[in-house]
Amino acid sequence: MDTVTIVLLLLAVVVFSIIIVVISQLRERARIERARRVAALEDAYNRARRIYDELPGQYLTRDTKLLLLRRMEELCQRLVEERADLPLRDWANSVREQKQKVMDGTDEHPKVIIDSPDKSNYIKDLLQSLFKLIESLHKSGKINSSTARAELRHVLFTIHKTHADLFVFQARDHVRQNQLRKAIHAYHLAATEMAKSKGNDMAAKAVASFKARIRDLEAELASGQSTRSAEQQGRLDKEWDTFLHDDNWKKKADYD
Repeated sequence: MDTVTIVLLLLAVVVFSIIIVVISQLRERARIERARRVAALEDAYNRARRIYDELPGQYLTRDTKLLLLRRMEELCQRLVEERADLPLRDWANSVREQKQKVMDGTDEHPKVIIDSPDKSNYIKDLLQSLFKLIESLHKSGKINSSTARAELRHVLFTIHKTHADLFVFQARDHVRQNQLRKAIHAYHLAATEMAKSKGNDMAAKAVASFKARIRDLEAELASGQSTRSAEQQGRLDKEWDTFLHDDNWKKKADYD
């Protein structure tokens, strides 16, 4: 075997070794990239699922529920395409069943009483996550501008409502204890919070409602006599608790 042949063989071995190393590195890089995509998709699914499961019923409209469920459907499909080692069939079946219930109007999302700052702040964090999700769906072209605008407007409104809910809870508690001045102050805080949703008709109606309640309490404080029966107070409380989902109340300008 001559020198040229030996050199060529050695060169071939070197080139082959380099090719093997490059292919190995490319495979490892592809594996890492796939793992990164799967982790990001799983995280996005869990984030959407957490928002859907943990937001109280009074903050979720039918459209918002469907938006979250469609997002989860899309993520499940992308995880299937990535052949992720996850219980994707169970996830997809659960999403499909919940979506059908929402469309049928038979789903159940329990309402939660906002009776502490911690609870109010926790729900606000969930709503802020929802806001970011809607923004990202709009930027990626998965929802159109009109849908994004309507959903973002609603979420901003409900963020203010979480704090108003807490103040309303405190006001009711003060009324029960006949601490009317404290109740009036709490209703003022609730009205101020809802007034932050500028240009929102429902927020404006809520502010008008709180102001009407304040006038009633001020009249009661001045006269020393209650102007509302327990039955009327119960009706007012129920109207506030359900007004996001009560079409009749949405048309009212105040409690009266």
